[in-house]
Amino acid sequence: MAISWQDSIDILTKHDLLVSATPSAPVEFTAIAYDSRKVTANTLFFVKGNFKPEFLTSAIAKGAQAYVAEASHPEAGATSALIVKDVQKAMALLSAAFYGYPQNDLFIIAYTGTKGKTTAAYFTHEILQNSTNGKTALFSTIDRILGPNEQFKSDLSTPESLDLFHDMRRVVDNGMTHLVMEVSSQAYKKSRVYGLRYNVGIFLNISPDHIGPLEHPTFEDYLAHKLMLLDNSEQVIVNAESDHFTEIYTHAQAKHTADDIFVYGHAGCPLVAGAQLDLSFTGQADLTQSALMITAVSDKVKQLDVAGTYNLNVPGDYNESNAASVLIAAGLAQADHASMVTGLNEVTVPGRMESFATKAHGMVYVDYAHNYISVKALLNFLHQQHPVGKVIVVLGAPGNKGESRRAGFGQAVSEEKADIVWLTADDPQYEDPRAIAAEIAAATDESVVELHYEMDRPTAIKAALLMSTPTDVVAIVGKGLDPYQKLNGVDTPYRGDMQVAKDVIAEIEAGL
Repeated sequence: MAISWQDSIDILTKHDLLVSATPSAPVEFTAIAYDSRKVTANTLFFVKGNFKPEFLTSAIAKGAQAYVAEASHPEAGATSALIVKDVQKAMALLSAAFYGYPQNDLFIIAYTGTKGKTTAAYFTHEILQNSTNGKTALFSTIDRILGPNEQFKSDLSTPESLDLFHDMRRVVDNGMTHLVMEVSSQAYKKSRVYGLRYNVGIFLNISPDHIGPLEHPTFEDYLAHKLMLLDNSEQVIVNAESDHFTEIYTHAQAKHTADDIFVYGHAGCPLVAGAQLDLSFTGQADLTQSALMITAVSDKVKQLDVAGTYNLNVPGDYNESNAASVLIAAGLAQADHASMVTGLNEVTVPGRMESFATKAHGMVYVDYAHNYISVKALLNFLHQQHPVGKVIVVLGAPGNKGESRRAGFGQAVSEEKADIVWLTADDPQYEDPRAIAAEIAAATDESVVELHYEMDRPTAIKAALLMSTPTDVVAIVGKGLDPYQKLNGVDTPYRGDMQVAKDVIAEIEAGL
């Protein structure tokens, strides 16, 4: 992989990003980096984020031959520089070029939405793995699967552009032909996917989330960045039952013909903005799976061979909507019907609606639900399935991000009438978890919900399980299988919610 000095100038000029280029640099760069610790000889270095002068001087000492930045840096001395209007956009464009535009060799399906991105991505990946004979990659919040023998845990739903294109190159080199990925609103706000286009883009839903000083200042800003996925997709799929559907659908119409817009929803759901359903569904969910009935309404969906009855292996009636979108996307990727049936029947999603039964303490559920809409949907489903007994919830909210989630949690547990809630730490980062818990509590109706506080998460899980009875449900939400807690900037090893719960129950049952 390489990129020349002149090609870099030409690309930045074409996109009206270049301010100046001086003095001239080596003819070709054989490495690119934004982390000074990863610089090697003949690197083009990007100066971005929380920059400190020593990062640049260290990069130059290690072999950086030029840097890209939004301003000149005196500490760089005579080192060549590309001064740009927006370094994040510049990094995305130059990274794509450096890695040989790997996206051009992939059929890419991208999901955005407040809730369900990861679940829908896993559903799609499972179907396409069947239909492509194992040649489908996955970039998700949980895992990054680059090939048959290359898989690792993700740090972000959508990584920095340089890392994204690096991984895409690995995907192509590993012989993959398809890629399923999540695209967060932050990915657009921070230009991590600038210039990237998708074959299919899916807008699952929208509700207030990721709103705060370090993320989106307003809901309007959050929605605007979500909508960018539609602008950058060849064909788009939209949920007719999403909040703000009129805005979403109208936005899709501005850039796409009717043939390239697909609308799905429950059979008989009300429609607005002149929209028509292309696919409708009905479902019947229990605690282990859902029976999903799909009807192809429009001729363009009838051609995709998606109609029929499916067994959805992941419980939760709210996952039926995710699956409906997935079937359209898989059809557009030319997956066969048998692969769709097998994929949904066999799919598992780490940390999503995982459960186990206990001898004397009811059912235990672990789910990644981490915002208002997902917690509300989860509790609604659990109440439906467990009309007898209490619903006991263990949850917290992360620190230094998504401040709006805290009130959302309080509203969700109140509206869905959780019986008991243990407020605990999630990933508090640099904040006091007790203060975060207090914000959740302030939005909770304590005439409906009984609140308890325990900031040590394993202790809170144990306390919830100890108070549960055979007819109760204990829902541990927020972290799923996350093996770390973020404490004061440090990823502190954590057993994961499911393992903690199993260890507690094993201890209890050993004493029976």
